[in-house]
Amino acid sequence: MSSGPGADSAPAPTTRDPLPTHDPAASALPRETAGTVLPESIPGAIETKARVETKADIETKADIETKADIEAKADIEAKAKATASDGSMFRSLRVRNYRLFFIGQVVSNTGTWMQRIAQDWLVLSLTGSSTAVGITMALQFLPMLLFGLYGGLLVDRLPKRPTLLVTQSAMAVTGVVLAFLTLSGHVQVWHVYLAAFAVGMATVVDNPARQSFVSEMVGREQLQNAVSLNSANFQSARLVGPAVAGVLITSVGTGWAFLLNGLSFVAPIAGLLMMRARELHVNEPAPRAKGQLREGLRYVAGRPELIWPIVLVGFIGTFGFNFPVWLSAYADDVFHAGAGAYSLFNTLMAVGSVAGALLAARRGTARMRILIAGAAAFGALEVVAALAPSYWIFALLMAPLGMFGLTVNVTANTAVQMATDPAMRGRVMALYMMVFVGGTPLGAPIAGWITDTYGARAGFAFGGAVAVTAAVTIGLVLARVGGLRLSVGWHDGHPRVRFVPKERPAAVSA
Repeated sequence: MSSGPGADSAPAPTTRDPLPTHDPAASALPRETAGTVLPESIPGAIETKARVETKADIETKADIETKADIEAKADIEAKAKATASDGSMFRSLRVRNYRLFFIGQVVSNTGTWMQRIAQDWLVLSLTGSSTAVGITMALQFLPMLLFGLYGGLLVDRLPKRPTLLVTQSAMAVTGVVLAFLTLSGHVQVWHVYLAAFAVGMATVVDNPARQSFVSEMVGREQLQNAVSLNSANFQSARLVGPAVAGVLITSVGTGWAFLLNGLSFVAPIAGLLMMRARELHVNEPAPRAKGQLREGLRYVAGRPELIWPIVLVGFIGTFGFNFPVWLSAYADDVFHAGAGAYSLFNTLMAVGSVAGALLAARRGTARMRILIAGAAAFGALEVVAALAPSYWIFALLMAPLGMFGLTVNVTANTAVQMATDPAMRGRVMALYMMVFVGGTPLGAPIAGWITDTYGARAGFAFGGAVAVTAAVTIGLVLARVGGLRLSVGWHDGHPRVRFVPKERPAAVSA
């Protein structure tokens, strides 16, 4: 076939003429095209077809992968629902990501309790003042009071897992630095104050991030169970931490407790790194916008199911949870029993707290009446413990006191999280923690001053009286708002006190 200038005028070959065998394009054509005149652009057409087929193949593979992801996610959600319907107390631990988180927190929480005990005892040893212990508590929780809402806003804007990696690392460094100062013999009380404040700054973001991350690990169906197990985790560590801290303080000094706390953060950091991202129920971060803090406050203020639990835990957290001030004073001034007694009081309280957390894990819902009743019982037990005449009676009262205190904490925490939109959860939980924990800078110095001035019994009784008053007042307000009345009677041979709907007067016919 000619390819010169006269090719256009040459007669066309018939279909019986074979293609030249040396033409490389011919070997790539189907047999039915043999002997047919082909345009010069046929190689480009072949390449275009190949690209189309490749693109279609890629899109098909992407569709298959997307379908696989959807099916995997649906399978995870189905397993979560099936697990949630199981009445097992530890059902959330079947979720791998949460199990890794839980194990890491067991180790870290043990170290945290060791540092708390060692920190309070070190300050008391350096100063001999319960007020100084109260100041240490105040500095640790002051950042939550000042910056809690901003921390919650950051949590709503940031991915939770990387945020927790940063905050956990920061607290690890703080523990190691305080250990170095103490073991080297250069520690002063202002060093402890500074370390407490640094931990508080990290907690501003860490607390709402951990609270919000629980729902991303287990989903809504298992949220209450996971929150309860988190509390049981924290309080179980309280069984080991104070005991180990007491041994370390009396044998080798407080510095080793600080060092072990710093090293304990390796466990939760490793757990976060080992999680499977595709199995998380990740919520989209909130975009930056003006007025988001005010939006969070308006959101809470317009929902009674959020505002009243937060108000109640605010009173109890500010005035009823100042145990480092009271228990150290009881161990040192009232019973003259030393650090061993202080550790024992905390351990017995932890036993009751674990029992309260496990009971909460079995419950299916967080009810307001349980919250009110638990808060009233908690305050009443504080008043009774304040008047305890002997060391062992006081010590044994720590167990029920821990159980009812934990009931208040878990029930309020779960009720608030369940009633909050995921996009607002960081800000709402920051507000919750701000009033529950952040009230300590106000309450701890007051509790310390009353304890130093009027004695440990007066300080303890004051905290219990405030808790009882808050519980009764908020209970009556909720009853009135909900149109309820108090009913006292007997049920199956036992007294029963509850709120029931008021009877409406019958309409009078004309």
